[in-house]
Amino acid sequence: MKEHILINVTPQETRVAVTEEGVVQELHIERTAARGIVGNVYLGTVKRVLPGMQSAFIEIGLERAAFLHIADVIEQRQHPSEPQRIERLMFEGQSVMVQVIKDPIGSKGARLSTQISIAGRFLVFLPQEHHIGISQRIEHGEGREHLRERLLRLLPDAKNHGGYILRTSAEHATDDELRADIDYLERIWADLKLKSKTMPPETLLYQDLNLQMRVLRDIVTDETQKVVVDSRETFQKMAEFAEAFVVNVAPRIEHYQGERPLFEMHGVEAEIERALARRVNLKFGGYLIIDQTEAMTTIDVNTGGFVGTRSFDDTIFKTNLEATQVIARQLKLRNLGGIIIVDFIDMDNGEHREQVLHELHKALAKDRTKVTVSGFTSLGLVEITRKRTRESLAHVLCEPCPVCQGRGEIKTAQTVCYEILREILREARQFNAREYRILGSQTVIDMFLDEESANLAMLADFIGKPISLQVETAYTQEQYDVILV
Repeated sequence: MKEHILINVTPQETRVAVTEEGVVQELHIERTAARGIVGNVYLGTVKRVLPGMQSAFIEIGLERAAFLHIADVIEQRQHPSEPQRIERLMFEGQSVMVQVIKDPIGSKGARLSTQISIAGRFLVFLPQEHHIGISQRIEHGEGREHLRERLLRLLPDAKNHGGYILRTSAEHATDDELRADIDYLERIWADLKLKSKTMPPETLLYQDLNLQMRVLRDIVTDETQKVVVDSRETFQKMAEFAEAFVVNVAPRIEHYQGERPLFEMHGVEAEIERALARRVNLKFGGYLIIDQTEAMTTIDVNTGGFVGTRSFDDTIFKTNLEATQVIARQLKLRNLGGIIIVDFIDMDNGEHREQVLHELHKALAKDRTKVTVSGFTSLGLVEITRKRTRESLAHVLCEPCPVCQGRGEIKTAQTVCYEILREILREARQFNAREYRILGSQTVIDMFLDEESANLAMLADFIGKPISLQVETAYTQEQYDVILV
C-alpha cells in the first residue's frame, strides 16, 4: 500500500492530506490564527465549582472558561473505585495545572484534565502515574511483555519513575531511540514544573508541536513512503526535527518545487470540495446523504441508480457493502466525531447484515481515532461512536449560511409575499400612513407583479391606501422592509 503525506504550507494555514494509492484518506487543517489547543498545559484558576454536576469551570486565559469533570481529575483517575467529591478537591481561586483534552467546539469551552500527559515519538509520559501501559494496536502477548521489560530497564529510576504508555511505533524502536525519548519527555516535564512555580495564573506552560511536526511524530508510519512539503522553510525545519527525534523518517521527507500547486496536482482540492458536500456518490450508482448536527451525524444509504444484476436483495446487499468502505473513509476525511447513526438499506437476510457489520468493523479498524460500533438496532440502524477531540472539517472551513441561518433551506418567494401582506395589514391597523412601500428582493417583487398582483390590489383596496414596490438588489429572498410614507 502506497501511503503518501502531502503538506501545503501558507502563512495563513497548514494543510495535510494523507493518501493511500492516490486516494485521499485524511485531511488535517491548522490555521495560524486559530491553532488547536489539545495537549496544551496551562496554569489555570478555578472560577466556579459545581457540586451538583461534579465539575468545575477553570479560567485558562481563553475567551470561554474551560470545563473540568471529576472523572478527569487525577485523584479520581488513580482511584476509580473510591468516588471523590470535586468540592473536597477544589475551591474557587485555586491555582491548578490542567491539560486540554478537547478543543472548544461550537458553544462549548475546552475540556480539561488534571492528569498531564506529554507525547513523544515512541512514548507518552504520564508524570503523575507509575504504571506502564502498551498501545492496544500491539497485539502479540510475548511482544508486549518484552517491550515492557525493555522500557523498565531503560528508566533512570526503576522504582520512582513516572508512568509511560508505549505507542504503536515503539514496537520497532531501538533502545537508543527509546532512551532519547525518555530524556526528551523528562526535560519537558522538569521545565513545566519550574514554570508552574514561577509563572502567574492563566499562563500557557507547554504547547504541543505544530501540525507539521505532529505529522512526523504521530502520523508517519512504516507504511508511509514519503512526506512531501511545498515550503522550503518548513522542509528544513522538518528535516532538522526528524534528524533529532525521528531519524528513520528523515530520508522520506521531500521538498516539492513544481510550478503546479501540490494539492491541485494530487486532486486534494477537489476532494476537499467533495468532503463538504451533503451527498457522496458510490461507485456503482448508490449514494450517501451525510447530515451533521450539534448532537450527532446521520448517514443515509440509498441504492440510487444501482439496479444490480441478480435480485433486489443482492442489489441492496452490494450497495450496503460498498457503503461500509466509503463511510469509514468519510469519517476520517471529514473528521466526524461523537455519535454517528448509519441508516443502511433494510436487509431481511440475517447473514447479509452480519457481513455488512463485519466489513464496517474491518474498514474502521484502520482509523487512527478510537471508534466503537454497535450492532443493528431493531429499526435497522447502526450506531458508531468516534472520539472527538477537534472540530470537523466542515466546522473548520464553513460557517452557517447568512441567508438560511444554517437551516439548509430558505422560504419561498410566495411565503415571503404572504408575510409582507400580513405585515402591511398589521401596520395599517396601528398607523395612519399615506402610502406603504415594499422593499424586497427581485424574486419577491416579481411575484407581487405577477402571481400575487391580485392579492396585493385587494389589500390596497381593503386598507384604502396605495402600496408601491421597490427592488433592493442587496436583499436576500427572505429579507424585506415595509416603509410607511
